[in-house]
Amino acid sequence: MSSLDLPKLARAAEAACDRARVEILPRFRKVSVEIKEDGSPVTEADRAAEHVLRAALSAVLPEAAILGEEFGAEGTSGASLQWVIDPIDGTIAFSRGIPLFGTLVALLEDGEPVLGVIDCCAISERTVGWKGGGCFLNGTRVRASAATDLHDAIVSHGDVFCFDRAGKRSTFERMAREIPKLRGYTDAFGHAHTCAGGIDAMVDLDLSPWDMAATRILITEAGGRWVLTPRQENGKSGIVFGAPTLVELLAGWLGLAA
Repeated sequence: MSSLDLPKLARAAEAACDRARVEILPRFRKVSVEIKEDGSPVTEADRAAEHVLRAALSAVLPEAAILGEEFGAEGTSGASLQWVIDPIDGTIAFSRGIPLFGTLVALLEDGEPVLGVIDCCAISERTVGWKGGGCFLNGTRVRASAATDLHDAIVSHGDVFCFDRAGKRSTFERMAREIPKLRGYTDAFGHAHTCAGGIDAMVDLDLSPWDMAATRILITEAGGRWVLTPRQENGKSGIVFGAPTLVELLAGWLGLAA
């Protein structure tokens, strides 16, 4: 049985996100963009926010390793605890002045997420949850959708080029044909609102660990379901999550056993 005080650590993760907001929001719509070697964008705000997140999380749980998008792995490789962070998930949106981005923080114990935060700071929405404690949006408990019919569901997806990278363009085309309310709410915003039940299910492919660690515990605590896709040649994978029945159906479209 874990001895972690997860409610206390969730408050600490929220406090770390508060510090990240101080670095992110003043730079919103006022920052230039660089392109990393992998072709993805990065800004000064991404780096500044990750620095303060690392400092805050290390202070509260020094025995935990840290994995972040901008500065990689830090700490003991065999540590049973690990913080996984993405300072700005949705840097493309951030860099274009679109407020649907967020900070992602998850705590893993023995490789499994036990705490997660999605902080969509530009719209003042924060989703928080921990193992056995439920999932909350701005302090109010939320539940994942219980929808069962894809023809009446809002289903979201990540960028189409991610389906291409995962070799699943045919699945996207089927979704476009057969799901009347298919919408592209990507990144942190789409994940948060699927956990809160406003979006019934989401298919997001070609992701790194920090893109979906928080989502896995949040959707579980919200009463939903998730399925991971197999690891791709580039080391990434994907996640299908939301209403349990819809996840089973969509996973089947991807050739997965849900």
